[in-house]
Amino acid sequence: MFSWFTGSGDKVSTDETKIDELLSRSVANVLPSKDALKKLLLSGKRLKFYIGTDATGPQLHLGHSTNYLILEKFRKLGHEIVILFGDYTALIGDPSDKEAVRKQQTPAQIAGHIRDWKSQVEKIVDFEDTGNPARILCNSEWLSKLSFSDLIDIASTFTVQQMLERDMFERRVRENKPVYLHEFFYPLMQGYDSVAMNVDVEMGGTDQTFNMLTGRTLQKKYNNKEKFIITTTLLEDPSTGKKLMSKSEGSYIALNDGPAEMFGKTMALPDGVIKQMFIDTTLLSVSEIEVILKDRPRDSKIRLAFELVRLYHGATAAENAKKNFESVFSGGGDPSSLAKEVVVKEGDTLKDLIVMSGAASSMSAAHRLIEEGAVTRLPDTKISDAHMKISSQEKGAIFRFGKKHFVKIRLL
Repeated sequence: MFSWFTGSGDKVSTDETKIDELLSRSVANVLPSKDALKKLLLSGKRLKFYIGTDATGPQLHLGHSTNYLILEKFRKLGHEIVILFGDYTALIGDPSDKEAVRKQQTPAQIAGHIRDWKSQVEKIVDFEDTGNPARILCNSEWLSKLSFSDLIDIASTFTVQQMLERDMFERRVRENKPVYLHEFFYPLMQGYDSVAMNVDVEMGGTDQTFNMLTGRTLQKKYNNKEKFIITTTLLEDPSTGKKLMSKSEGSYIALNDGPAEMFGKTMALPDGVIKQMFIDTTLLSVSEIEVILKDRPRDSKIRLAFELVRLYHGATAAENAKKNFESVFSGGGDPSSLAKEVVVKEGDTLKDLIVMSGAASSMSAAHRLIEEGAVTRLPDTKISDAHMKISSQEKGAIFRFGKKHFVKIRLL
């Protein structure tokens, strides 16, 4: 997949240029220090890296891909890679960056969520390499076996004050919102993953720093071993500060989206995020990206969409998706192929639909979109009623919101 030197279980590459890139591109911070980790990587010691993702939904998205792309490059250098699917921690729910308690998942829901995850991740990470394949583990293997006395011992490492220092808990306490005791278990359980796997390095987004630091503390306590933490940049819109890929808000580009949908969703992204998307979610070199960004934003975004579709579906699918997109916007193509399907129920409002589709970030923004005449029921019916409700007659209807968002209605 990459033009990187492939190490093996017996030999690790110490190419300083590649190591420097891995410790800088898409990396926000390295704890306890970047210099210390670089020194260890240059020593030739084979390290165990891991990234954990909770099974809170059936799809992975481009926000997850940043970590997988980096991990695959470390695997190519000969290091051991573990992809951890949090089937047990998903029973609790990660409170990170949540102003309200996250709904707990049932075991049946979790099993359904992770069923197709390997097929999504293997587009990036090689699980079949004969010399050094990446591995998939689930944390129920060890977390389900912990006794109550084990939990007491783990919990005794931390104070309630340390837990309450987390931003999301502080906000909830300040706003008189509940903080449930089981939510304190989450960082303890994620932290214990590091102990059970005895890892050297954990990777995750900056929103996971607290949880990863918990694992670092527990790794020192139980295995008397340092654990490095690599925090990676989050895909955010610089104009709003909001995440570009959010499963909880339903606005994301999934790794298993079809070619046309992936291309269309990419073209709907704000111009201000093109550079970060290139750096964090594609395989192009920084020098190649700099050349592409000299083009008009629309042309750069078309190239971005092409590269993403090529990564997950191949070059032929990417070329077809590009031609189809350009055909639709020149007026001669079929917009249904670009339409994102949104599930609504009869009685939901048009504004609900607009927000759920990701074409607007709030009800007031959706209202403005309608007032500005930017909402059309295809083929050519302008919608001006800001209070319109979805009826059974809208089943299968395709709407265009603004210039780039095509949505097909699926009624419950």
